[in-house]
Amino acid sequence: MSLAARTVDHLPLTVFRRSALASGLLTVEQILEAEAAIRAGAGPIGTWTVVDDAALASKLVELGRINRWQAEQLKVGRAKFNLGPYQVIDAIGQGGMGQVFKAEHRLMGRVVAVKVLPRHRSTPDAVASFTREIRAQAQLDHPNLVRAFDAGHDGNVYFLVTEYVPGADLRKLVRARGKLTMQDAATIISQAACGLGHAHSRGMVHRDVKPGNLLVTPDGLTKVSDLGLAAYLGIEDPDDPRAGRIVGTADYLSPEHISSPKNINAASDIYSLGCTLYYAVTGKVPFPGGTHRDKAKRHCEDIPLNPRRFNLELTDEFVDAIAAMMEKDPEKRLRSCDDVVRRLAPWASDSVKYDITQSVKATSAAAPSLDDTAPGLFDELQVGQDESPSQFSQRTDPVASAAEETLPDFTRSPGFIPADEPTVSLPVLIAVVTPLLLAAGALLTSIAIKALL
Repeated sequence: MSLAARTVDHLPLTVFRRSALASGLLTVEQILEAEAAIRAGAGPIGTWTVVDDAALASKLVELGRINRWQAEQLKVGRAKFNLGPYQVIDAIGQGGMGQVFKAEHRLMGRVVAVKVLPRHRSTPDAVASFTREIRAQAQLDHPNLVRAFDAGHDGNVYFLVTEYVPGADLRKLVRARGKLTMQDAATIISQAACGLGHAHSRGMVHRDVKPGNLLVTPDGLTKVSDLGLAAYLGIEDPDDPRAGRIVGTADYLSPEHISSPKNINAASDIYSLGCTLYYAVTGKVPFPGGTHRDKAKRHCEDIPLNPRRFNLELTDEFVDAIAAMMEKDPEKRLRSCDDVVRRLAPWASDSVKYDITQSVKATSAAAPSLDDTAPGLFDELQVGQDESPSQFSQRTDPVASAAEETLPDFTRSPGFIPADEPTVSLPVLIAVVTPLLLAAGALLTSIAIKALL
C-alpha cells in the first residue's frame, strides 16, 4: 500500500483539499509533499498538525503544482476546471456575452481562449445569440481577426474556443502608456481595418468596433475580437435577437447606426474605427460625459474637439484622415477598409512595438469529468491575480431600441471644432470677469477720491 493510501484517512478534508482532489488538479501525494515542506520550515511541530488551507495553497503555488488563480478557486470550493477536452488554467475576464477563460487542450497541449455562456444565463434567447456568434466567427479566417477553433457544450454550459492572443487590448495599452504616436496608432488601426475588410467581404459588419476589441500582441500584430454583435449586410436575419436595435458601445456608434439600426453597413464600422483612432492618439473618447442617450445624440449632431488640442504632435494631414473616417454622412466618409489602409499608409508600419509585458504562470493537469452540478467556474466569474490582459472587452449594452427617439442631424460641417476655438462656459466667464470688474471699479473710485482732494 502506498504512503498516500495509508495516510489519506488522516488527511483533513477541508474545503481546499476536497476541491483539489475532486478537480483532479492535485493528488494526495502532492498535497502531502506540500504539507511536509511547510512543516520542515516551521520548526518542531507535531507530525499531524493540520496545515491551514491558505498556507497549503501558497506552498502548492510556490512548488508549481497549481497557479494562484486556481488556488483561489479551490479555496472557495470550485472543483470543475474542464470543458470537454479543455482544461481551464486561468480567467481572462468578462466579455459582452459571457466569461472568457484561458485553457489548454489536454491532448494537443494547445493554449486557447474559451468564451463561456454561464449556466445562469443560458436562456433560449442567450443560447441563440451565442450560437449566432459561433457561426459568424467560424466563417472568417484572417490574420487580423481572432480565429475560431472549436465550439460545443459541456452539459448545459455552451462555449466557443478561439485562438489565445497574448498582449493587451488597445484600451489597456492607451491607459498604461498614454496617447500613442501617429505611427503606432496608424499601424494598429490599419491592421484592424484589414481584418474588418475581410469580414465585410464575407457580408458581415462588426457593429462593436472599439479599443477594447482590438488586441495587440507583443510582436506588434493587431487582431479584432468579439463578433458577438456581428450582423449580415443587407440581410434580414430572423435569428438575430438584436435586429432593429441600437447595439454596441455608445462612445463609438455611427450616426446612421443610431438613426437607422436596420440599415447599417461597412461604413458604420469605419466610423467606429475612426472614433477608436481618435481615442488612440488623444486618450479621450470623442464625446466624453453624459448618458448613453446624450452620447448618441452628440454623435448625430456635434463635432468633436480637434484632436490636436490633446496631442500637439499630430499633423494636419493625420487629423484630416481621422475626420474622413468620422464624417457624419456615410456618403462622404471613407467608403471601405481599403480606403482606410491607403489613407493611413504614410504613417503605418508593419508592426507596433510596446513595452507592456505580461507573464501568466500556469500549469496544466488532467481533470476527470465531473457531474454538471458540481461546484465549478461557469456560474460566477472569479478573476484572480493571474488575470490575463487580452481577449477581454468592456461590457457592451444596447443603447436604445429602434422605437426610442433619436435625433439624427447631418447639417453640421465636417471635420472637428478647431483646436484654437475658445470653449468657455458662462459660469467660467463670470468667475473670470467679475474680479476684473470689481478691481476696475475700485481703481476708478480711488482716482476719483484723489482728484477731489
